[in-house]
Amino acid sequence: MSASLYPYQFQPHRVRAEFFRLLPISLFVVAFGAAFGLAAIQKGLSPLESILMSTTVFAGASQFAAVDMWGAEVSVLPMIAVVFAINSRHLLMGASLYPMLRDVSPGKRYGLLLLLTDANWAVSAQEYQSGRRNLEVILGGGLVLWLAWIIGTGLGVYFGGLLQNPRALGLDMVLGCFLLAMALGGKKSPRILVAWLVAGAASLAAWKWLPPNMHVVVGALAGGVIGLFWLEPGAQSREDSLEVRHGD
Repeated sequence: MSASLYPYQFQPHRVRAEFFRLLPISLFVVAFGAAFGLAAIQKGLSPLESILMSTTVFAGASQFAAVDMWGAEVSVLPMIAVVFAINSRHLLMGASLYPMLRDVSPGKRYGLLLLLTDANWAVSAQEYQSGRRNLEVILGGGLVLWLAWIIGTGLGVYFGGLLQNPRALGLDMVLGCFLLAMALGGKKSPRILVAWLVAGAASLAAWKWLPPNMHVVVGALAGGVIGLFWLEPGAQSREDSLEVRHGD
C-alpha cells in the first residue's frame, strides 16, 4: 500500500554521489559560516548558542539578520517578520518541487525540506526541466551544505579573526554565479527565461525602492506568478512522461 501511494524510492548510491557533487560549493559555505560565527560572538552569543543556531536553523541570510537585531532586549515580532521575509522564497521553491515530493511519504517529504537550500534546489529544478527526477540532491547535497555551515560556524566562533570579511575575497559571488549557471544551463524555453528575467528585474527594483530584504520576496513572487499563469505548453506532457518512466 505504502509503495503504491509513494512510489519514489531514494537510492543510497545517488545520495552519496550528490553529497560529493556539491562538496566544492560547501567549501565556500564554510567561509560564510565562519563569518556568521564571528558576527554571533561579537553580538554577545556564546559559542554553544551560535553553533546550536546554525545546527537547528540552517538559514544563512536569516541568521545574519537575526544576529544583527540581537541585543540586550530582542524584538521578537520584528525579527520573525524579517526572517520570514528573507526565507519566503522557500514557499515557492517547495511548491516547485511538489510534482516530485508528492511521490514521497509526508514524513520523508517534510524532513527532506529541512535540507532545502538555493543550491540543491537549483540542481533538482534544472534536472526536472530536463526530464529527470532527482530528490537525492536535496538530501545528499543538503547534508553536505548543512555540515559545512555548522563547521564554518564553529571555525568562526573560535578562529573568526582569520576571516573577518569574506566579501573582500569575492566569496559572496560564488553562490550567485552557481545559481546563474543553473538558470542558463541546459535546454530552456523562452517562457522560463522570461520568468527569470521578470524575477530579476522585479528584485532589482525592490532592492532600490523598497525596505531591506523585500527584494527577496518581490523577486520570488514575480517569477512565481509568471510560472503560475503562463505555463509551458509541454509541462503536462513532460509530467506524464516522468510518471510513465518512473512506473517502469
